[in-house]
Amino acid sequence: MRTNPIPVLPLASHKTLSELRSRRWFADAGMRGFAHRQRMQQQGWRREDVMDRPMVAIINTWSDLSPCHAHLRERAESVKKGILMAGGYPVELPAMSLGEVLVKPTTMLYRNFLAMEVEELLRSLPCDGVVILAGCDKTTPGTLMGAFSMDIPTIFCPAGTMLNDRYVKDGVARTVGAGTHTRMFWDEYQAGNLDAAELQHLESRMTRAPGTCNTMGTASTMTAIAEALGLTLPGASSIPAMDSAHSRMATSCGERIVGMVSEDLRPSTLVTRGSFQNALAVQMALGGSTNAAVHIIAMAGRLGVDLTLDDLDAMGRQVPVLANLFPSGDRLMEDFYYAGGLPALMQVIAPFLSLSERTVAGCTMADQVNAAQVLDAQVIRPLHQPVSTAGALAVLKGNLAPDGAVIKPSAASDNLLRHTGRALVFDNQPQMLAAMADETLDCDENTILVLRNAGPVGAPGMPEWGNLPIPKKLLRQGVRDMLRLSDARMSGTHYGTCVLHISPESAVGGPLALIQTGDVIELDVPARRLQVQLSPEQLLARRAAWKPADALATRGFTRLYQQHVTQAHLGCDFDFLQGNAKSPEPVIY
Repeated sequence: MRTNPIPVLPLASHKTLSELRSRRWFADAGMRGFAHRQRMQQQGWRREDVMDRPMVAIINTWSDLSPCHAHLRERAESVKKGILMAGGYPVELPAMSLGEVLVKPTTMLYRNFLAMEVEELLRSLPCDGVVILAGCDKTTPGTLMGAFSMDIPTIFCPAGTMLNDRYVKDGVARTVGAGTHTRMFWDEYQAGNLDAAELQHLESRMTRAPGTCNTMGTASTMTAIAEALGLTLPGASSIPAMDSAHSRMATSCGERIVGMVSEDLRPSTLVTRGSFQNALAVQMALGGSTNAAVHIIAMAGRLGVDLTLDDLDAMGRQVPVLANLFPSGDRLMEDFYYAGGLPALMQVIAPFLSLSERTVAGCTMADQVNAAQVLDAQVIRPLHQPVSTAGALAVLKGNLAPDGAVIKPSAASDNLLRHTGRALVFDNQPQMLAAMADETLDCDENTILVLRNAGPVGAPGMPEWGNLPIPKKLLRQGVRDMLRLSDARMSGTHYGTCVLHISPESAVGGPLALIQTGDVIELDVPARRLQVQLSPEQLLARRAAWKPADALATRGFTRLYQQHVTQAHLGCDFDFLQGNAKSPEPVIY
């Protein structure tokens, strides 16, 4: 993936052993230090191991119920090997595993939980640096948000994507992946074009190896963003999970973090507004997930970087989609890796990047980008031959979305990017799903499906319900896309003309709460406008009659979430965790 060695910047300073954070636990001359050293030796480590080495945490989001992370136990061993070879002391810390498919009601409900867990694990324990093992959708932003708030040397080791599959029918082979094709094949089954036996065959082999979704869904979008922020080794986000290069990369992460501890190379010293501009450019060039709009704003907020939906929209207008990957294109992440990976794509979009930013590799982004090479121009397109000029993300505003909404034009239908139609409104997910199966449902291909009470507070947790299914009767008629609106999110692997993240959400009194079936809604993506054809007086009259539902959970984390989560345009972080104010180090008793 690289043709030239990457130069390393000269070190600004070196931390001595006595200056390390872990010394407060282990170098103490009193009874506490005696007890800490004693208990580490209880586990079979030597006294000199904890006294003479920096202690490096490995945050591991492995779980038996997270197929994306099924291999991370083994990768943790590779990281440990690298830490030991470089003279560090590795400690593995398990953290909540947010496997996208099986966690209910939605992993988004627990992203902030994971961020809090990572921050407090690192704060409460004698950790001098951290390697993060994660990759599924919310685990990347969640772990990094926690690491940003803790602000010790951090390197992100992406879980990597699953392998491609091939689907052969009538002698024709198709490349098949997760997410995008799940929806495609399910719609064909609903339409009667696939039988149950064929669907079961697909079910058994479409996801044929550990790793994250191999389309350009949220998982690959967010790990690419981590790399664009300078937080991974060069090319790390593109390596397939089951490639031997992935184990080698994990070992290199362990080796490199020990140097970062010595250099005191922390997120706050690496990640700047320019780094976030790089991340935005990468997201657009990849045709990345709309979920990035929520996560990247929350991540920036943890470092005190002011980033808004307007910044995303501005970048979306400039940078075309160049990665030929589902759902915007027709290839998968394994193909992207062989084409040169993210460093090669960043070389193509270099005019839009801030190349002086530093990275965990100890060099500048310019050094990493200049060492890359595009190996397949059909997968990583040149600027003059984009996959789509419609853009990976557009931000809409209007009387339906005063604070903004998002859409992915590159995965939408061109004929629906300007559309006016009659609303068919659903108040909740079960109601909507039941209606989709109703063969007598009053709708046609011009109807606009609207789902509300699916936002951060209302759902709760803002689940991925935004890719509303096409009514079964229309599927049988050949309809495969309709305009759909919600305050929910959508899986980055999915496609269609879906307006998402409408803010403020309906549950807190956003205009979406006032819409009625039969209202006429207008979408104009080129003009960035989303309007309902109601006068201000009509909207005021409806607001006067509107009553909020008592949606608060009675107890537990869900109640905390609903009371403190911010709206989608602010990143859905907790209001008490925003900003870069640092909590004090723990008192050691």
